Amino acid sequence: MQTIGERLEEARKKKGISIREAAEATKIRGDYLQKFESNHFDIGLTEIYARGFLRTYSNFLKLPADRILNDFAALGRGEVRPRQPSREIYGRMDISVATAENAERTPTPEEPVAAAPEPSHANRGPQRSRAISSLPTGPDPAVVFKYMKWGGGAIIALLALLIIKSLFFGSSHRATTTPATTTQAPKGPTVGLNALGTVRVMVYKVGADGFSNGEQLFSAILSAGDTRSVPRPGAIFIEADKPELLEIVINGTPYNLAKMIGPGNTKGQLGAPPGSSG
Repeated sequence: MQTIGERLEEARKKKGISIREAAEATKIRGDYLQKFESNHFDIGLTEIYARGFLRTYSNFLKLPADRILNDFAALGRGEVRPRQPSREIYGRMDISVATAENAERTPTPEEPVAAAPEPSHANRGPQRSRAISSLPTGPDPAVVFKYMKWGGGAIIALLALLIIKSLFFGSSHRATTTPATTTQAPKGPTVGLNALGTVRVMVYKVGADGFSNGEQLFSAILSAGDTRSVPRPGAIFIEADKPELLEIVINGTPYNLAKMIGPGNTKGQLGAPPGSSG
């Protein structure tokens, strides 16, 4: 006669599926199914879960679940017979529903008190274990509350961090990009800037010595497609971190900054416009 595990394994192989596929279909861990097919039913769970997993797996394999569970019970692990009423339990029930009058009355020598027979330790142990194992275990409310409290604290901390980031970093970003978004057209001679990509641009007046940087005229990070018009009161320095991504527009004609200043350089000087005093 085949064992439970042999029947389960044979039925699974006839269906042509693996342990992993069976686990995905039944939502039962693969190591549990492997143990069932090896006739190892001690999977570290209560009796009710082991029986439930066996029933689910048997139904999935089109095997008679009741017969599988009866054979499982015959191994000494299942509960196939109803439990006999415990005298100790009925004795306790009688005491709990006794009237106050009966509780206050003391027995006379002629009226001995009938005590319920105390079950032996050998009989009491298995009954308690079966009673406990027949009840499904659930999560401890205290543990659930603790994890909910931790999760709520983490969410509040994350929201606070996002608010602080938006207040500080958002304001600094706006302050940095404000000069680039100005729409007021400069007066006098100008030079145009066309961004071919993301590039940081700074424009200075040439110092009195003709070499050093003077007053800053423009500073911003431009994105691809951005155009700006910068004052050109005289000779100016134009500096870019990526000169190949910046075009200088002079009198309507664009010139690539990298080609104007040569490879390896990030800053070039543009002379004063004709007719200016610079």
